[in-house]
Amino acid sequence: MAVRSHRFAGPADLHLHSNHSDGTEAPGEVVRQAHAHGIRTLALTDHDRTTGWDEAGAAATALGMTFLPGMELSAKHEWRSVHVLGYLFDPAHAGLAAETERIRGDRIGRAERIVRSIGRDYDLHWEDVVAQTTPDATVGRPHIADALVARGIVRDRTEAFDGILHPREGYYEPHYAPDPLTAVRLITDAGGVAIIAHPVTAGRDRMMPVPFIERLIDAGLGGFEIDHRENTEAGKQTLRRIAADHDLIVTGSSDYHGSGKPNVPGENTTSDEMVARLIERATGSSPRYP
Repeated sequence: MAVRSHRFAGPADLHLHSNHSDGTEAPGEVVRQAHAHGIRTLALTDHDRTTGWDEAGAAATALGMTFLPGMELSAKHEWRSVHVLGYLFDPAHAGLAAETERIRGDRIGRAERIVRSIGRDYDLHWEDVVAQTTPDATVGRPHIADALVARGIVRDRTEAFDGILHPREGYYEPHYAPDPLTAVRLITDAGGVAIIAHPVTAGRDRMMPVPFIERLIDAGLGGFEIDHRENTEAGKQTLRRIAADHDLIVTGSSDYHGSGKPNVPGENTTSDEMVARLIERATGSSPRYP
């Protein structure tokens, strides 16, 4: 597919989080960390929120980087948690804005329910979780994990998720999320490009059935985040075949969360060709060039 030239150059990392969702660093610091690791094009993709765009965009411009506005939209297929990355959409789109507000509101209620349940067995209170968030953050289980760390109940987020926050421990609570078809359609209707994040992980959230993926493609899905540390090798091969058959966009990203995860900016990257295709396809908002 031929695409117009754009004023950017890789390496490109299109999946990073700030403390406006479940990362540990401010948007500007996320950008500076990406730059220090050699990234020159990046997207901030906080969960269900776009409030970090201005700070991240300004930091990227100051460092001579290209910034792609993005978001990671929560969705759910059957029992699977599905995350849909949206790029270059209109953040004022009424349908998408209403859906993200609903998701964020339910996440707060869910987090409160989890904390009340844990608090019956451990010395943990809602105020402990609030202390781990910023005013604009989408509150979620990572903040509960950070509160458990701060209280000395666990050593780090990994221990929290492997133990107290694991569903088998009985504290898990579901939260509202739209189905992936709705998520893809909302992002597309808002002029954005929808990419399924880490779509072939091992375990409970394994790959969605191929017939359902084909329905997502028919609904406007732009592609898959294939190069990601959590994807299985067999799953990657399957999705590369599907992507080739349908001429989809293929991305690679770090899914950086600051100190919240071991992921490092640039550990996986997206080619210039694929970044150009994203930009070419989107109509909702524009990249911020240096």
